[in-house]
Amino acid sequence: MGSSSELVKQQLYARCQSYVQDRLTAIQAAIDAAQESANSETKSSAGDKYETGRAMAQNERDRNLVQLQQARQLQAELIRIDPARPCDSVHPGALVHTSLGRFFISISAGPLTVEGVDYFAVSAAAPVAAALSGKRAGEEALFNGKSIQVVNVE
Repeated sequence: MGSSSELVKQQLYARCQSYVQDRLTAIQAAIDAAQESANSETKSSAGDKYETGRAMAQNERDRNLVQLQQARQLQAELIRIDPARPCDSVHPGALVHTSLGRFFISISAGPLTVEGVDYFAVSAAAPVAAALSGKRAGEEALFNGKSIQVVNVE
């Protein structure tokens, strides 16, 4: 693997880490706000209003806890990837250039641009990554009924 593609992988990996950290921070802030809201409801309020407010705050907190668990799962997936490891086939950590575009098989972080080139950070479980799994440069995969040509894997 050339140093240029290794640098691109490192930058994509760092952006995925930032994506996960930003999600964790935002979710934790939402959990704290929901807890604060639940704590601020007082018994001096009308009984039903108090119970409804607490129930809504608890539901919001529960939704945020689910999102927090999902973000921690993304973080765990990312930790298992070594961006410095060379790849000659499509698997987590691979930088894949295809006829459909360029993919970084990592986590579902969406489109990322590095050095003016667009990449899609997708998890290994994403349909396109699953279709490409194990493929090497020059091979084809079928995705949504269309043939995808693997140009390069790094």
